[in-house]
Amino acid sequence: MKRRSFVKKSVMTSMATVLGSEIVFGTKLPNGYIPLGMQDVDPFILFQKDKRMTVLNSKPWNIEAKAHLLDDKITPNKYMFIRNNGLIPENMDVRGWTLTIDGESAKQNKTYTFKELKSKFEHHSYQLTLECGGNGRSEFDPPAKGNQWTVGAVSCAQWTGIRLKDVLQDVGIKDDAVYIGYHAADIHLSRDPKKEAISRGVPITKALQDETLLAFQMNGEDIPLAHGYPLRLVAGGWPASVSGKWIERISIRNKVHDGAKMMGSAYRVPCNPVAPGEKVNDQDMCIIESMPVKSLITYPKTGAMLKKGEELRIRGHAWAGELEVAKTEYSIDFGSTWRDCLLDKPVNRLAWQHFSAAISFPKKGYYEVWARATDSQRVSQPMLLPGWNPKGYLNNACHRIAVKIV
Repeated sequence: MKRRSFVKKSVMTSMATVLGSEIVFGTKLPNGYIPLGMQDVDPFILFQKDKRMTVLNSKPWNIEAKAHLLDDKITPNKYMFIRNNGLIPENMDVRGWTLTIDGESAKQNKTYTFKELKSKFEHHSYQLTLECGGNGRSEFDPPAKGNQWTVGAVSCAQWTGIRLKDVLQDVGIKDDAVYIGYHAADIHLSRDPKKEAISRGVPITKALQDETLLAFQMNGEDIPLAHGYPLRLVAGGWPASVSGKWIERISIRNKVHDGAKMMGSAYRVPCNPVAPGEKVNDQDMCIIESMPVKSLITYPKTGAMLKKGEELRIRGHAWAGELEVAKTEYSIDFGSTWRDCLLDKPVNRLAWQHFSAAISFPKKGYYEVWARATDSQRVSQPMLLPGWNPKGYLNNACHRIAVKIV
């Protein structure tokens, strides 16, 4: 990793965690000096991630899981993907942290302390699926610019917090409100304080859903810094970029939010199909909202070997943005025929669903197991790569694993 400016006193504890011990005389470090032990940061220690995770980028940090690491029904921190657009904020002191609600369509501007938010509003917990809009980008041809995610930029943790709608209604929403936009403490890569790394949002109808949270806990503990401590938005079922981390301000807008990463081609796809490699004008791009139906085989991992006559038990997860998954199927003949899997109902709306199946194979040889999910509107995953788009978003092609019967 390239040298970075010295992280100040408030994150000395994080540095000590990376180094594995207290930094004796740490307060006497010369300004701008990086301890030798910090010059090659181990992201797996820094973020408490499993060493089998894949680092795609270090500035900003972007890390994904492999399919078989996502086998848990509730994703633990060690397997949760990290997607950043800027640098992780440095001086996050919850004692002085506040959240401000403002905007053209707010009836008043109001600022809350962290303590006030937790004490004034009722707490709620939901398992919510978050998936990067670019998950699966590595399969697009011609290649799309951006982190080359494979299948592991998705998670379903349990989030606890307060409903965003309760806070917005406490402030007051004007009749002309159409959108909300978030503003956060992460730092632009240029370190220019006038620039926001990312400032996205959702329509007011999404903001007012019961499951849209201002979360302060993940899986029953304080949210890790890399995932948005002390407070983040969680808007399940939509691209994870709208679930802003380190939230300091939310604006109630009378127009579609126009913050960083809301304009141009960012998190947008062509409104109509285009040929691979075709240039698309910004005005012909539409904002991504609900994510498409998708599934993932999490057991076994690809490359499994079985003896002839042995049954293969598979399992995995399926999700469908704002919708529910109605059916999951598997195929062992490259999609020529399909058989139903057992499919669980979601724990709550916007949580992924778990599927399983027991598979028998007719003879020795090489096979591929493909999984396909169908949503409640009868839309199924495409067997292979869906329509090309300039930024490589929304790849929901069937996941598949290789199996050999010997």
